[in-house]
Amino acid sequence: MVCCARVAVDTTRPDLATVRRASLAIRRGEVVAARTDTVYGLLADATEARALRSVFRAKGRPQGKPVLVLVDRLARVRDVAERLPGGFDAVAAAFWPGPLTIVLPARPQVRGPLTAGLATVAVRLPRSPLVRALCRHSNRPLTGTSANLSGRQGARSADEVWAQLGSRIPLLLDSGACPRPLPSTILDLASERPRVLRDGPVTRAAIRRALRRAGLRDALRARRAAGE
Repeated sequence: MVCCARVAVDTTRPDLATVRRASLAIRRGEVVAARTDTVYGLLADATEARALRSVFRAKGRPQGKPVLVLVDRLARVRDVAERLPGGFDAVAAAFWPGPLTIVLPARPQVRGPLTAGLATVAVRLPRSPLVRALCRHSNRPLTGTSANLSGRQGARSADEVWAQLGSRIPLLLDSGACPRPLPSTILDLASERPRVLRDGPVTRAAIRRALRRAGLRDALRARRAAGE
């Protein structure tokens, strides 16, 4: 059984001592629960198999679903993505940091538990200064799976995380209750044509404009017309 420490932290202006403590835990392959843009998440080194196993173990979840990756800057995407398809720079510049998750071709080195055996990986640069600071100080892309037991709703408060996972994780960063924003838009850039897999705060029209600026004229519209 893990003895969980619970530490209060301001998600918009996190204190350096707490960030360093949590980042050290992440570099050791441990799992840290913290508030993200939507719900509380389990943050661990997304490139380390042992850390990923700890995430699945904490959630009681079988290794059959891909895990979202959170980054603090564009250059970090290359830690998990094999290549950046046409249109990536345009949509990342337009909507990151923000509620857009981008599906990209995964590097062979990270395929496995992170991608559930798929050849793609889903990446987002969040707005949360806390999450970006943890990513930056740990020098790792981080997992972004929700901090709850498998099959339950995502935890929107530290109390909910504590009740479900208090004996399963070493550190919980308490930033109070989460608001209820919409889940992020998911844009697949790994397919032959860009396509929206889930609608959210970033609209199809806005994505289409960004893709047109990148020279991918009508790419999203054509895919949608085909039955998206």
